[in-house]
Amino acid sequence: MPKTVLSDMKTHMEKTVAVLKAEFQKVRTGRASTAILDSVKMDYYGNPTPISQIATLAIPEPRMITITPWEAKQISVIEKAIFNANIGLTPSNDGKSIRLSLPPLTEERRREIVKDLKKMAEDNRVALRNIRRDAIDRLKKLEKDKSITEDELKKYEKEVQDNTKSFEIKIDEAMTNKEKEVMEV
Repeated sequence: MPKTVLSDMKTHMEKTVAVLKAEFQKVRTGRASTAILDSVKMDYYGNPTPISQIATLAIPEPRMITITPWEAKQISVIEKAIFNANIGLTPSNDGKSIRLSLPPLTEERRREIVKDLKKMAEDNRVALRNIRRDAIDRLKKLEKDKSITEDELKKYEKEVQDNTKSFEIKIDEAMTNKEKEVMEV
């Protein structure tokens, strides 16, 4: 029974770290990334569809994304979806493809982005601590129900704490890497 508590906790913590890393990928840095467009959905024959499913996304230059739709008539719809998504990029259309130029980030904007990244990381650390608290509460309930002894409870609590620390380190590493990427000129 305590093993299921620990495995559930690990699973939740892994998901928390994975979500943070996915959120970090969406954050705009000095370099182009197609992840910026992941949240942009467009109307494709009545269905909200991600751009990546109806067009080829490419990064020909470090600060440019090109979108080449598989159906030429979808260019205006894609362009409209990008405008409406408020991602801070203005599409330029050449009739066959759409180009998104990413302007260089100012030092001030980079610092704002880092501040936002730190807030995201802290929110995820709080989520980890909540997961830890829930796991410890479940273990204490097992001890109260006499399913485990007090010594076992202490051992499992230490294991929970060690796991929490290791996942916090993963969050810190992800934060440090993303901060370096953002501050890189």
